[in-house]
Amino acid sequence: MALSTQEQILIEQRVTNEAKSIGVAYLLWFLLGGVGAHRFYLGRSGTGFAMLALLVVGVITVPIVVGSLLLVVLGIWAIVDAFLIPGMVQNHKNDVRRKLTAAAALSQI
Repeated sequence: MALSTQEQILIEQRVTNEAKSIGVAYLLWFLLGGVGAHRFYLGRSGTGFAMLALLVVGVITVPIVVGSLLLVVLGIWAIVDAFLIPGMVQNHKNDVRRKLTAAAALSQI
């Protein structure tokens, strides 16, 4: 069953209220990108922990050269994330919208 216009408006208001800020995501990326703070903020804690682990293991293993490679990989990943942040924010909005729409549809049954 289709949602009413009022329900759709309420869903969009909730999506707007729960949306993550691109500005905050970029600020976290700029200040704490190496520890994956922007990924934690955007709800991607798995890859946030992966970035954090790369940093810790990389710093610990720098004396045996392996750490340097890990830190280079982390740096490249962080630079690539600068271009991925807008898409991650949009995906978060779409996930919230999908969940709210499903909940509204279930409440009509």
